[in-house]
Amino acid sequence: MGNILTGKYGVDENELWKYLIMPFMSGFVGYGTNWLALKMTFYPLEFWGPELVRIKDQPLGLFGWQGIIPTKAAKMAGTCTDLMTEKLINVKEVFSRLKPAEFSRVMEPGLISIMDTIINETAQQYVPSIWEFLPDTVRDECVLKALEESPQFLTSFMEDVKEHIDDIFDLKHMVVEHCVANKQLLNNIFMECGDKEFTFIEVSGFYFGFLFGLVQMTIYFFYTASWVLPAFGFVVGIATNFIALKIIFEPIEPTKICCGLCFSFQGLFLRRQNAVSEIFARVNTQQILTTENMWTAILTGPKKENFYDLLRAHTLIFTENLAGGLKPLVVAGVGADKFAKMKEEIAKRTMEELPAVIHYSYEYTTKALDMENTICTAMKGLSSHDFEGVLHPVFEEDEAKLIVVGGVLGLGVGV
Repeated sequence: MGNILTGKYGVDENELWKYLIMPFMSGFVGYGTNWLALKMTFYPLEFWGPELVRIKDQPLGLFGWQGIIPTKAAKMAGTCTDLMTEKLINVKEVFSRLKPAEFSRVMEPGLISIMDTIINETAQQYVPSIWEFLPDTVRDECVLKALEESPQFLTSFMEDVKEHIDDIFDLKHMVVEHCVANKQLLNNIFMECGDKEFTFIEVSGFYFGFLFGLVQMTIYFFYTASWVLPAFGFVVGIATNFIALKIIFEPIEPTKICCGLCFSFQGLFLRRQNAVSEIFARVNTQQILTTENMWTAILTGPKKENFYDLLRAHTLIFTENLAGGLKPLVVAGVGADKFAKMKEEIAKRTMEELPAVIHYSYEYTTKALDMENTICTAMKGLSSHDFEGVLHPVFEEDEAKLIVVGGVLGLGVGV
């Protein structure tokens, strides 16, 4: 072959390797730019470099870069939650699975630990002389009375929580807050769900790059202008990313292709619907939609006032029933006004202390809500079009950035 090229086209045999290596170099450029473009999609989590000039919510600054997904963490998390609540879960239906009586039972150890302290300290504060005068058996009876009233208190309270869950729990705010505070969480969802597809993007970069390299070699053989290599580096970087992304998400529905033999083709990501559903459900429920996170959001989120109003109403009823037996004695000793203040104090302390023992309910709540199985089953049951609509739109608008990044990196290598 060397003799043919040197004889017919006047190619120096010593320079022949430059042409033969071009497809391989182009393949490595395709692989390298795709690999680096994917890394730049997820990292760094925070802006790297002096943030002198930067457009809001854009990864690129004048001197620096932040991963595309971490840059859009708030927007992507919000969009993902909206799509999830539209197509996968109904928050009220999920919380309706809680059985108040069972919730009360698992909370009993926590209530025992706080009611003894609350009753003793409140009585010593408001009616110290009467409380000290009472025999230990009577004091213990007051605590036992509290424990007898607790199941009814928690049962009726949880009935209201289930009924008004949308008024006391903001799921979207919780997810966005967690993903912004820990941007790796959102990365984890995409990296685990799309692990095979991202590997395909990297590897396909070499094969597509090799094919483009053959074209590059042919053109450069006849036309050796200095701009050919950078131009093809740019084309390879853009084209390999573009083609790979198209193959991953298109076609949405299985499509028959006939080339002598008919076969069905569908986007690689969509063909893995069952596997992706299991991963998406597991990662979300283990890292974001945990029982602890949900209770924390209820207790400290933007709708916490509604929750505490609900809790206060039930706590006052609980306190009234609890102190009812002592009312004649206490009123006679300190007056009705002080008795009313004492009830308010017990209610206030119960509201303050109850969140500290809510962890007793975590195991039961996780099992009852069954979020992982709910999300997984619903996601597996989606049509291909709806399944694509759960994850793809979250970062679809930023695909162009990923493609351009590949092109710019390819241009740099070509230069």
